[in-house]
Amino acid sequence: MTAEIQKKKRLFGQTDLTKGNITKTILLFGLPIFLSYLLQTFYSIADAAICGYTLGANQVAGVGDTNAITFLFLQFTFGCTAGMSVIISNRIGKNDMDGARKAFASQIVLSVIIVAAVTTVGILTADPLLGLIGVKRSTSDTVGNEVYEAARTYIIIICAGMAGQFAYNAICCVLRSIGDSATPLVFLAISTVLNIALDLMFILVFRWGVAGAAAATVVSQLISAIGCFIFTFVKYKELRLCRSDFKAMNFKSSFEQLWQGIPLGLQFSVLAFGIIAMSNGVIAFDKTPAGVMTEGAPAQIGYGAACKLGNLLMTPLNALGTAMISFCGQNHGAGEYDRIKSGIKKSICMMFAIWIFDLIFGLLLTIDGAYQYLFLASDKITAQSVRFGNIYLYTVLPFYFLLGFIFNLRNIVQGLGKPIVPLFAGIAELAARILICLFLPAAINGAPISTQASSLSFCMLSLADVGAWLAADVLLVAATIVYTHRLGKITTLT
Repeated sequence: MTAEIQKKKRLFGQTDLTKGNITKTILLFGLPIFLSYLLQTFYSIADAAICGYTLGANQVAGVGDTNAITFLFLQFTFGCTAGMSVIISNRIGKNDMDGARKAFASQIVLSVIIVAAVTTVGILTADPLLGLIGVKRSTSDTVGNEVYEAARTYIIIICAGMAGQFAYNAICCVLRSIGDSATPLVFLAISTVLNIALDLMFILVFRWGVAGAAAATVVSQLISAIGCFIFTFVKYKELRLCRSDFKAMNFKSSFEQLWQGIPLGLQFSVLAFGIIAMSNGVIAFDKTPAGVMTEGAPAQIGYGAACKLGNLLMTPLNALGTAMISFCGQNHGAGEYDRIKSGIKKSICMMFAIWIFDLIFGLLLTIDGAYQYLFLASDKITAQSVRFGNIYLYTVLPFYFLLGFIFNLRNIVQGLGKPIVPLFAGIAELAARILICLFLPAAINGAPISTQASSLSFCMLSLADVGAWLAADVLLVAATIVYTHRLGKITTLT
């Protein structure tokens, strides 16, 4: 790296991922990312807990039902920014700061275009997407209508304010590309504290209900993004953009960025449709044979709480994968191919260690449904909500290593400049999840799913996640083996 970057490494915690002990380098670089994701999860937990303690059960169910849809749009933006930042990592590995800065300028322009399109699509398709998971406006089903109104209000506001989330993800990915994983952590901490404060003010003081919860998320993310951009331009002179950087943008550079970003964004979006299928399957367990939603929606409440615990447990796995995209990107640019191969082996060993911890910790929290008290007021927790949540966790936690492989290998392949494989892995994951959701629970139940369905049927629905992870892993393992074998023979990102 340049002398200027080496100096900032000492001052601001940048990490040269092409040098030093591999295990130590990955751990030190990944630790702030893990803490960032942990804060982000806490951010979501705090939001869910405040909603769970201040809103009605049907409103809580409605907000929970939007998870798959918000995942669809927000993860598309995250995938795009993470993918495009591979170009910057590669330039950094080559000590080409001029090229990195030009790639940064191109990323900003393309991000503005993408977020405008995604925001428009999100707002216009909110109703049809809610319909896909069985959340619809109804004049005869009072409970179902309350769930719908809460879900629609939340998703519209989140989509309208998506620019803040997109901007924050973009600048965080750029900073990680140059080896700074600490700055995003600082600004996420600020955003988390601000989100909690705004949640309390908007919901408890202003009485804005579901709208207040969504608005707090949007405002806190936007403020954090603005602060992070200002800090980056003030402290990192090599990233200060000028007019010539934007003028250097052309079709070739734009295509290179989009080639890396769009497939990864689509891969995350494809996954969201699978999650929508899961949500639709869960909602069916809360409906009577006549199609009327039951009061309190225990399946949705229990599954939602279990997923939040799952998100917490997957945080270190996700952070490890995110660290590997920058590790592989920089070392690929520097031509350190043996270092990449060694890093992959060591990251897989780390992944298995994390999985063992997740399995033990997660199962302990299922005792008496303890995890549900982290997210919900006690009056919303029932024997049924605990039953549904625990069935899901008992089914998926033993197979979390499959999810760990996805996080790890997907980012490794992306860091090597091969964005199409993660997209096909996502398609395989989608197909497996939808097929299992559609056929297996009803086949085991021997009848259409309703409140009268068996626990085993819900277990089969939960297996959709496991089957989806396995389908994606088959492609990702094969691709990783092929591309690492070719390292040194293929040296470009195209």
